[in-house]
Amino acid sequence: MELIDIGANLTHNSFESDRDAVIARAIDAGVVGMVLTGTSGPDNPRVAALAESRPDYFRSTSGVHPHEAASWSDEIEASLRELAKCATHAAIGECGLDYNRNYSPRDLQREAFEAQLRIAAELGKPVFMHERDAHEDFARIVEKWRAKLPAAVIHCFTGSDDALKRYLELDLHVGITGWICDERRGAHLHESVAKIPADRLMIETDAPYLLPRTIRPKPKGRRNEPMHLPWVLRTLAEARGETPETLAHSTTATARAFFWPG
Repeated sequence: MELIDIGANLTHNSFESDRDAVIARAIDAGVVGMVLTGTSGPDNPRVAALAESRPDYFRSTSGVHPHEAASWSDEIEASLRELAKCATHAAIGECGLDYNRNYSPRDLQREAFEAQLRIAAELGKPVFMHERDAHEDFARIVEKWRAKLPAAVIHCFTGSDDALKRYLELDLHVGITGWICDERRGAHLHESVAKIPADRLMIETDAPYLLPRTIRPKPKGRRNEPMHLPWVLRTLAEARGETPETLAHSTTATARAFFWPG
């Protein structure tokens, strides 16, 4: 089976000592492509450089995560516009709202989110978005901009059935992570994910976060890797009543169309 991981934070410092081995293990596990996630002003150039080192395998995003929204500046905006010219650049983001942690004030989160949606609209770029405990404000802002964006994905979806319905009405793609493998927090997703059309559904690890709790034997550490994407696939396929092979084919085709257009 061929899989694409649409969200991997491979520039995270936990991968500094063995990044090449992590990539090799992912390839051995059937991961034929990865989208590298940019989350901050300092991180975005590193993400772009890593993607450019293997343009046959990687695509990149560049953005400011809501946790980092207080750092938004004219300089970061200029950097995003410049990085968007890279051949491997696929989307603006990770951007959005996170009212669960509130590492940045909510008003600054909303301002940075809209600024990035404006950039994406002006450049004709898709957006890679994050939302946690902020559904109403998030949906309101996305609705304002959606018609001006070529495509948009809500990554690492963990929300309610009502939130999913609204996001599908907004013509968003949906990324599912190992959260669905967590019997404590992700059980509600098992019913919801069956409602996502195949041509809007993608899978991701969000590595090094969200290690699937279904992995057996259980890993010694807590770091997630792209090689664990098949565990997300299997749990998601079971929830949707599909074979892993069928789901692998559809999610990979959807990811290619979104991040590798043309």
